[in-house]
Amino acid sequence: MNEKLEKLKKEVEQEIKAQFDKIDAICEKNSQKVLEAFWKCDLQESHLYSSTGYGIDEPGRNKIEEIYANIFKAEDSLVRTQLISGTHALAVTLSALLRPNETMLSISGEPYDTLQTVIGIGKEVSKSSLKAYGIHYEQIDLIDNDFDIPKIQERIRKQDIKLIEIQRSRGYSTRKSLTIEKIEKVIKAIREVNTNVIIMVDNCYGEFVQEKEPIEIGADIAVGSLMKNLGAGIANSGAYIVGKKELVELCAERLTSPGIGKEIGPSLNQNPLLLKGLFFAPSVVASSLKTAVFASRILERLGYQVEPNYLETRADIVQTIALGTEEKLIKFCQGIQKGSPIDSHVIPYPGDMGGYEDKVIMAAGTFTQGSTIELSCDGPLREPYIAYLQGGLTYDYGKMGILKAIEEMENTKTNKE
Repeated sequence: MNEKLEKLKKEVEQEIKAQFDKIDAICEKNSQKVLEAFWKCDLQESHLYSSTGYGIDEPGRNKIEEIYANIFKAEDSLVRTQLISGTHALAVTLSALLRPNETMLSISGEPYDTLQTVIGIGKEVSKSSLKAYGIHYEQIDLIDNDFDIPKIQERIRKQDIKLIEIQRSRGYSTRKSLTIEKIEKVIKAIREVNTNVIIMVDNCYGEFVQEKEPIEIGADIAVGSLMKNLGAGIANSGAYIVGKKELVELCAERLTSPGIGKEIGPSLNQNPLLLKGLFFAPSVVASSLKTAVFASRILERLGYQVEPNYLETRADIVQTIALGTEEKLIKFCQGIQKGSPIDSHVIPYPGDMGGYEDKVIMAAGTFTQGSTIELSCDGPLREPYIAYLQGGLTYDYGKMGILKAIEEMENTKTNKE
């Protein structure tokens, strides 16, 4: 590292100390929440043992789902490695809760790219999309990074919307991620005019970032991936669905089969990993947030537009950096790859990805393929060429990866000059 960057690193770490104290305070509260759930649900060594085959009514798997329900203040949960990703869990949930000729309404604007494919609102409509099965979709855009409550209330007064979808994280958009406080406010506004509509929150990247979770503030169901926050880089696969018992059971029947639901699903030696991941999650999320805060401030000091800035309240672990050019986006991601513990010699290039309309570059030298709680960075090749940075199992490793990416990008600029 050159002297200039070393000096800047030290200055930035002094500037962000107060933010780290706030992150640590939230980490402690969420750690207490997890540990108390383990106590209350009486987790025992026998629950670490796994099943094979059908996994009929497996005690360990059932105990994990009891713990998740307790942490999220939910009636029930579905936590399975058979749910491959957050998008898979969302697709299962939407398919389970919506029927032909019913309507879902997104009130946080356009959903994440892969969910657009699930719904059937992209350029190419999949024959397996919700739209192909006669399910209707509407959306209401955010105004100034907040919900358009008057428009939302006006629309749902008709009582013909079956499900409202809220995406907590920004996805590949330029909007801000949504805080629990904003989501709580809109849920109260919805319930003033419609008590029947199902409120679903896409909770990906948001777990343990704040003190509360969506079910606590009135959501009916929330969905997320174990490849992100709650897996803590320890869980090898999986996703979760938490919420009202009757809704979770419908999701379970969509995942397995009608009449069987949650009763089957072998854990295949994954129980210790899922439980360890959950146990470490508050601390790992805190490390990811610290990595994001460091990246935000040091790249802002270098003249790049960042969102959120280092002083803002965070709703998820995602940090965006507007790099301005295709070349800088590619070089920054390649630098993240070079700073990774796995496949650091690999040079990522943009390519076509299933579910995405633009070419995407993805850097992730991770222990688990696709694990975005580990330091990773990606972005679609479209203006304004934003890098979406997330993860960091420890702050020190995350910081080293960021500095490596900056060096890669700055060295390219220097060589051209």
